[in-house]
Amino acid sequence: MPPREPASAVGALLDMLALSLGGAVALGFARFAYALLLPVMRADLGWSFTLSGAMNASNALGYLLGAVAATALAGRLGLKRVFTGGLLLTAVSLLLCALTAHSGALLTLRLLAGVGGALVFVSGGGLAALAARSHPERSALLLGVFYGGSGIGIMLSALLLPPLLAGGWRGAWVGLGAASLACLLLTLRPLTRFPDRGGGGAAGQATAPLQPLAWTLAAYTCFGIGYIAYMTFIVAFLRASGAGGLVTPFWAVLGAAVVVSPVVWRSLATHAPGARAMAVQMLTLATGAALPLLSIHPMILFTSGILFGVSFLAVVTFTTIITRRVLPEQGWARGIAAFTVLFAAGQVTGPLLTGALADTAGGLRPGLGVSAAVLLLGAALALRQPAQA
Repeated sequence: MPPREPASAVGALLDMLALSLGGAVALGFARFAYALLLPVMRADLGWSFTLSGAMNASNALGYLLGAVAATALAGRLGLKRVFTGGLLLTAVSLLLCALTAHSGALLTLRLLAGVGGALVFVSGGGLAALAARSHPERSALLLGVFYGGSGIGIMLSALLLPPLLAGGWRGAWVGLGAASLACLLLTLRPLTRFPDRGGGGAAGQATAPLQPLAWTLAAYTCFGIGYIAYMTFIVAFLRASGAGGLVTPFWAVLGAAVVVSPVVWRSLATHAPGARAMAVQMLTLATGAALPLLSIHPMILFTSGILFGVSFLAVVTFTTIITRRVLPEQGWARGIAAFTVLFAAGQVTGPLLTGALADTAGGLRPGLGVSAAVLLLGAALALRQPAQA
């Protein structure tokens, strides 16, 4: 019997890696890859920075709507069905973006991709939290692997999109949609081995109190506002600043940093009292966001990508860790959904604010500076979370 335990742990890690492909699609492809398409689409379609930001704000609005609906849907249909349905909706929405240049239609498709992404992330987070119970000593690592899937999506988009964009932005959307369908197929078999909270959990979730998470929820709202401005506009900023040749390696390095982030933060996330880990992570994010404003020297830019990549999804991982610490098990899905709703609300604001500042102030620098300041505020709020959490 003892020799089976390592195999079980390895199996859990591999299954979590497969589940993380949902994050690769929901965020890596559906949201963050847009930063690579944005300069080409903006040049071809004549978009303002405000409209450019509105495309990701629409995605975030869809994410908000999906997060609001996710807990009720999971209670009725089960986490697994919501996860696969969200993945399919996201993949189809990305494919359809290749068929139109109409801004209204693209805004609608970006919104639908956001709805699907939220369904994937909330249900996937619930599945990951339930599965991590079987390996409490590795729970932070397992949860980090799930959320680190977005880094896989970022790295894959860095490899996939540049050659496709050489032929225009439509082919890039087809590539993202096709890759998303492939990820869906790869998750189906491992998904059968995950525990699924059936329809009985909704009542318990409705009564789980969220007040113990108040300071962390406020900090996470700041995180949503601050991080998305960087992830939406950093590629456009690099191109406008004369560093366009560094975009592909920069994006790949950022994605690689996301993938290794569970190892970097594992000990701190597991043992830090309250939301101390979250505060340190957001301080690291703010530093990474501010560095390109100081210099576009390649070493500075790559340091920015590493600091930002190694931290931004670590913050997401920590919200699940603290939810599991503070709330009873029947409230985990509700807690994750609450974080996701506020996260999405912040993400609606971030791209619109940065885009509007860029149009009125003559460039992206002011908006990116504001995003770094908001991340600093979030770090300060996280420090208020009671230590016993």
